[in-house]
Amino acid sequence: MKEQIQSNKELIRSKASELGIDVCAFASPKADVRKAYLESWLSSKKAGNMDWMYRNVEMRGNPESVLEDTKTVIMFGLNYYQPPPAQRGKIATYALGRDYHKVFKKKIQKLGTYIEENLGGRTRTFVDTAPIMEKPLAASTGMGWQGKSTLLIHKKFGTWLFLGELFTNLSIEHDQDSSQGKGYCGKCTRCLDACPTNAIVAPYQLDARKCIAYLTIEHKGPIPMEFRKLIGDKVYGCDDCLTVCPWNRWAKQTREADFKARPLPDLADTLSWKDEDFLKAFAGSAVYRLKLERWKRNVCVVLGNIGTKKDLVALQQVKGESELVDEHADWAIRQIQNP
Repeated sequence: MKEQIQSNKELIRSKASELGIDVCAFASPKADVRKAYLESWLSSKKAGNMDWMYRNVEMRGNPESVLEDTKTVIMFGLNYYQPPPAQRGKIATYALGRDYHKVFKKKIQKLGTYIEENLGGRTRTFVDTAPIMEKPLAASTGMGWQGKSTLLIHKKFGTWLFLGELFTNLSIEHDQDSSQGKGYCGKCTRCLDACPTNAIVAPYQLDARKCIAYLTIEHKGPIPMEFRKLIGDKVYGCDDCLTVCPWNRWAKQTREADFKARPLPDLADTLSWKDEDFLKAFAGSAVYRLKLERWKRNVCVVLGNIGTKKDLVALQQVKGESELVDEHADWAIRQIQNP
């Protein structure tokens, strides 16, 4: 039986690599996923208005409750690193190309089909689509560790891994974290020092309400005045705490063609977009979920920080579309006129 278990493990790893998946590890559904920390974090309201985080807390803290009769959680990592494109206004690396949920889930589902047809087990695939504490679950296998930024860090791929998982009723030997949960950050504080808004309030503690990724993506209302200048040139998300991590010295460009950055017009030109223009530019990408109004809100903030007087015409012309856009356009105009 043990030889069969090991054989299944190697078969799955080989098939995952064949499908373009970079990392594969095997977790116990009983793994410690830091439920007490999650509950404390939620009670302190650091999740902001991400309401879904407050739901299914019991399930988040107990992976074995996600799917009945789960014996193994197969964790996957997909490298998404690529150099930033030369353009005004930064989009987080994870969102430069096609939505990773679509790309990654398709790969894992193919692997699930292979397992069911060849190894006899039942499977269920998740890519950020269920209440699962992915990072501590991955860390429990030694696949990586949660750094002081709270991101998962892999020795080879650094901070640039998408995570996905496949729950199965197959019994497969679980991998173990050889670092015993300590990780390999040492005395380094580069991620804390680099955060423009001090959202990493202490090592291993993130206040999402201050995070630029949260403010430009999840937050639905006006960007709080105290954070607007600190956003700088980031129009969607933020990579600052990722890029400074020393473990990225070995990072290699993704081999996934679907993640290649999409070409975009100059930032100011996007202020004249209609819904159909936004759809054409971002259909199938993570950015599309932002919708046009909040995209323009973010563009106004960025132009207020890096724009010139040449951008004033576009900022004036966008006014009148909505109260949200008007407020941020007015702010940007004042910033450019009174540097």
